[in-house]
Amino acid sequence: MSTASRMTMRRRWERLRTVPGLARDSAVTVAVVLIGVISGGLILSQMSFVGPWTERQIFQLEFANAVAVSPGNSQDVRIAGVEVGTIVGIVPTERDTSLVTVALEPGHRVYDNARAVLRSINPLNQMYITLNPGGPPGGLLPDGGTIPVSQTDRPVQLAEVLEHFDARTREGLTQLLAESDNALANAPRALPATLTALDNSLDTITPVMTKLEARRDNIRRLVTALSRISAALGRDDTRLRGLVDATRETLQTLADRDAELGETLRQLPGTTDALREAMGNMSTLTGQLNPTLDNVQAASEELPDALSALRDALGPLRDTAEAAREVVDKGRPIVDRLLPVSEDLAESAADLRPVAACLDDVTSQLTPWMYDLGAFIYNTNSAFSVRDPAGSLLRGQAMVALNNPASQLAPGELETNTYQQGGSPIGPYPAKGSGSCRR
Repeated sequence: MSTASRMTMRRRWERLRTVPGLARDSAVTVAVVLIGVISGGLILSQMSFVGPWTERQIFQLEFANAVAVSPGNSQDVRIAGVEVGTIVGIVPTERDTSLVTVALEPGHRVYDNARAVLRSINPLNQMYITLNPGGPPGGLLPDGGTIPVSQTDRPVQLAEVLEHFDARTREGLTQLLAESDNALANAPRALPATLTALDNSLDTITPVMTKLEARRDNIRRLVTALSRISAALGRDDTRLRGLVDATRETLQTLADRDAELGETLRQLPGTTDALREAMGNMSTLTGQLNPTLDNVQAASEELPDALSALRDALGPLRDTAEAAREVVDKGRPIVDRLLPVSEDLAESAADLRPVAACLDDVTSQLTPWMYDLGAFIYNTNSAFSVRDPAGSLLRGQAMVALNNPASQLAPGELETNTYQQGGSPIGPYPAKGSGSCRR
């Protein structure tokens, strides 16, 4: 540094030191500038800012319709799910297509047979581009090259599908959506009650149906046995008479059990009514479930894209968890070291609690004497000051009372001194014997 520069810096430094407030204003200005620079850097880092000095590969992608593409809003370009660039521009073409400009990080080889797909991250149409860079036998795409529209795809919007329907189809679809919404809204209230009624009805009818099934099997076996016996004994009168007797006994047994059969049949009307009501409820439920199942089938077609978007969203969350794990691992030793200190602080606070209880009383005792202490320091400084115009001489101060040159106290004068009784400008003097710490 030259002599002139050193002199200039020295004068500036002297000026900062001598001009009142200049050093403070300069420090505040520098602090504000630093805060602004740091804030601007943080804001630009969160906005995916790409500086003009950053080395990037520039390519252009032609889409039939670049719906919801907004350059500069952190819409990125991904290869195999990894962010490798951002969307930096979009312009229309004479062929009614959109030409999207992307900037990729260096080191990614993109070929002329590459394919690009415009996808949506969420239902709000926040877009990103999935790029398949291609490979041989295709050639490398030069910087500033263009991937044609035949090698790009875009998402189909719901409005584009609905605009091809006629008025009746739109009304039907609207009614279907309304009924589906009504069915889904009423399902938590109506469906459990219907299923409960059906379950109760099935529980009631199960024993009856079991008994009827058993009786039907018995009658079928009886008829089969009678037919076989009749065929075997048709030519034998003795056996035929025995068969008739056995048949009579069997019918008599059935007659004896007629009361139980009648009771069972009397229970059937109520059971049948409950079953009919349950089946009617099931029919209504089926009518409500059909539109719901259609909507579920339509939603299942969009589920793979939603799962893919969810997988892409979980990637940054996994990175955040990994970074947080390192922070926690590094912070654990610090916490371990702070635990003994916190225990010592707790013990110190317990020891200081009795002392702190006396601070108010001590302060009240010392405060009135502060005025006298200030007077004492002022007089002492004046008496022993070395800054005297006549030289560095000690000065003394003597007070002589004409009525008492020897300065002796008269009998009883010590008890009648009213100096302390006059009070201090700061507050009354403490009484004699006071000053004990009271909790």
